[in-house]
Amino acid sequence: MLRIEGFDEAIIGPAMLWDSTGMQRNVIVYDAEKIREILMRRDGMNMEEAREFIEFNIESAYVGPYTPVLVWPQDELPEDE
Repeated sequence: MLRIEGFDEAIIGPAMLWDSTGMQRNVIVYDAEKIREILMRRDGMNMEEAREFIEFNIESAYVGPYTPVLVWPQDELPEDE
């Protein structure tokens, strides 16, 4: 399983995903809000800077079939229109 270096304290746990061939893959799930807190505390970013960093450098980075998953627990799902 691939880890996002420097953010172990934001790990929620493992997840099992299946690819288009039906093969199971185990990936690590991270709490993105905890990653944001780490960036703010450790790197001195404000909330907006940390969110942009996550979106640009982590969420948009596909590193293969074992790419970690990020969850934003406090974000609300968009309502169906």
